[in-house]
Amino acid sequence: MKKRYWITALVAIIVVLFGYTFVYRPYQKAHQPQSNKKTIVLASSPGPYSDLFMKGIKPILEKDGYKVKNKSFSVLLNADMALNQGQVDLNIEQHGAYMNNFNKENHGDLVSLTKVPTIPTGIYPAKKHSLKDVKKGDTVAIPNDPSNMSRAFLVMEKAGWIKLKKGVDPIKATKNDIIDNKYDLKFDEMDSANEPRSRNSVDYAIIPGSDTYGAKIPASSMLLRENPQSQYMLLAVVNKKNEHTKWAQDVKKAYNSKQFMNYMKQHNQDHEWEIPEK
Repeated sequence: MKKRYWITALVAIIVVLFGYTFVYRPYQKAHQPQSNKKTIVLASSPGPYSDLFMKGIKPILEKDGYKVKNKSFSVLLNADMALNQGQVDLNIEQHGAYMNNFNKENHGDLVSLTKVPTIPTGIYPAKKHSLKDVKKGDTVAIPNDPSNMSRAFLVMEKAGWIKLKKGVDPIKATKNDIIDNKYDLKFDEMDSANEPRSRNSVDYAIIPGSDTYGAKIPASSMLLRENPQSQYMLLAVVNKKNEHTKWAQDVKKAYNSKQFMNYMKQHNQDHEWEIPEK
């Protein structure tokens, strides 16, 4: 009887230790700040912002003794899930509206370190090459995802083409919020990645910066850009637990450094990038 008791007790201890090792410790690691780390893992994706980080920020961090790795994601939601779970350290592909919505919908704990240079959304020529040529019934290509669609409506309002309801949340504007469509414009909604090659079938196209960058459409051809320093400036985003760690603050410092500002001056001569205000 006593022998059976000790065997049972030993098994219980092993189960507890197993649970601590394989369940609690990984959880604990994912939820503790990583203050002394020297390897930074970027959740990257094809496009201008990861390119800018690797070319303009990575050298600064390496000079400070960091090793920079990147883990590629094709879907921003997956990158944010990985960031929220502590599988990666940093993301630079989203603006504040997207981040806040992710936190709300996914019980997330993501925060911004700093704004980063952003290629703005703008109106680009298609079959027509001047804003003055707009006529009743013209067709405008706009992104079909809600976030970028609202940006398109804001740019059209800036152009004087439409008017939105007073007091509407600008980051949530939809077609239902248009109270005046001065030119009875038609909207051709499509994946923003398809807009550059669809311009021969519409009169104008409102295209996000990441898609014009990928299609190599020169910034000089933009007819009108969204308001600078808008809520759509992209952010360097980390898990809140790491916000005040040394490595995270060094990332923030790198983006605001004189060396990076000099890099941007050399690589932004066509004013493609919107630079955050200090």
